[in-house]
Amino acid sequence: QVQLVESGGGLVQPGGSLRLSCAASGFAFSLYVMRWYRQAPGKERELVASITSTGNRINYADSVKGRFTASRDNRKKMVYLQMNGLKPDDTAVYYCYVDRDVGYWGQGTQVTVSS
Repeated sequence: QVQLVESGGGLVQPGGSLRLSCAASGFAFSLYVMRWYRQAPGKERELVASITSTGNRINYADSVKGRFTASRDNRKKMVYLQMNGLKPDDTAVYYCYVDRDVGYWGQGTQVTVSS
């Protein structure tokens, strides 16, 4: 069955960096667009980045452009989110997502940006 497992979250000071990872299994990873979402307390889940199956086109939310970089390794079935210049507003649970007619979510990884 489809599994998405995020890792790499944690507590970081403003201006710091984190690299999130998402390990995928149970489907033909290299054929699908992968997305990163986040959900802050009391807010709706929002799309952060989407990366095409080959990784040649990546779209970002305006709020993270220039600071976050999504990438993927189809051999390893991994997708990554490099987050630089983190701000307190980036505090959220970050989720990996794939749409295979039915959407699948990982369990999420908490990112907290605070001094």
